[in-house]
Amino acid sequence: MEFNVVIQEFGFDCKIRKLSPKTIENYQKQLTYLQRYLADEHNTTLIEAVRSIHIKQFLAMMDEKGRKPQYINDLLKVFKTFFNYCEKEGHIKTSPAASIRNMKQPKVLIMTFSENEIRGLLNHFSGRDFISIRNKTIIALLFDTGMRLAEVINLRSEQIHDEYILVHGKGNKERLVPVSPFLAKQLLRYRTVRDSYFEDKRFPEGFVFVSNRGKQLTPEVIGMFLKQAAKEVGVNPQVRVSPHTCRHAFAHLQLKNGLDLYSLSRLMGHENVAITQRYLAGLQNTEIVKAAQKTGVLFNL
Repeated sequence: MEFNVVIQEFGFDCKIRKLSPKTIENYQKQLTYLQRYLADEHNTTLIEAVRSIHIKQFLAMMDEKGRKPQYINDLLKVFKTFFNYCEKEGHIKTSPAASIRNMKQPKVLIMTFSENEIRGLLNHFSGRDFISIRNKTIIALLFDTGMRLAEVINLRSEQIHDEYILVHGKGNKERLVPVSPFLAKQLLRYRTVRDSYFEDKRFPEGFVFVSNRGKQLTPEVIGMFLKQAAKEVGVNPQVRVSPHTCRHAFAHLQLKNGLDLYSLSRLMGHENVAITQRYLAGLQNTEIVKAAQKTGVLFNL
């Protein structure tokens, strides 16, 4: 069976499984890259002709081009998923990617926002206008819930409850994140100002965060005002300023404050605890000791 035909078939299967459009697009892009490589370098266009050595050579080529181990491992994950599908559907007998191991990744210490920097970012938007209050609310939401940027952008009013937010995460999976008194107050203030601002203007029903023209926000808008605020507040230049770094800060501080890894994993919507464990790398030994003191067995008897 032709490789490109199976890629299309796999795409339909992904849609049936309700994977996000972005995930499906990435799958198609990465598999097409492999397909072209096989055709150009090995004169291989049939799915049955793909061998383990072909995939290994492709990944080695990525390494020679300077691609990071994380990127190469992500490619391999896609290939394993695809060929497992092919095996299940009977297109091939065994997956040529099954025995290929991940490339060893160096442990990277992720620099994140300090507590003072978080306070500075929140206090930076002190105005009473619609945009200032909206931006402060978004920053508060990112730091206080650990939600992904896409989850914030697509947040709808009916998902917000008094004590929690029902998040629609990756793969259409739902989870609950708590709403602190600070965040509840900020959300109420934002909704009041937003409703007043759009009282005589067109306002799209549903999305919580919108532009001053009533349109759904884009990732670029949030990334831009966060970077501008970080620059003016004087955030450490070594910190990669982005909404995802806010998520890292959330995880770091939750662990530091004594939340267990399993509970944190559920709050962040991770598939397994192994993903959440990466956030432990940013904790100093002294911080872990302090957290353990709060959760000591005899202390809490």
